[in-house]
Amino acid sequence: VQLQASGGGLVQAGGSLILSCTASGNIISIDKMAWYRRAPGKQRELVATMYNDGTANVADSVKGRFTISRDNARNTIKLLMNNLKPEDTAVYYCLGQLGSLAYWGQGTLVTVSS
Repeated sequence: VQLQASGGGLVQAGGSLILSCTASGNIISIDKMAWYRRAPGKQRELVATMYNDGTANVADSVKGRFTISRDNARNTIKLLMNNLKPEDTAVYYCLGQLGSLAYWGQGTLVTVSS
């Protein structure tokens, strides 16, 4: 499985961005896809998860601002980020999980200026 993430960039506080992650390869076996982030000097944080059955959840820290979705082909997930805050600044990583195997995308940088 290969994951390609895109959509990061520089945005002012209160702005919006959409991150995309496209999976290729043995995607039919993917159990879930998720977005993580790592802010400077902090541990990696789970941001949002999309399960194979279509259920989804987001972290409390971004609830009401971030939404995870997937396209009809079920090989791309998106993270819609609204009302961005400086504390959302981080490298965002896409994860695809197949049983106990975890595959990571290359990361995309989101910078939110105050």
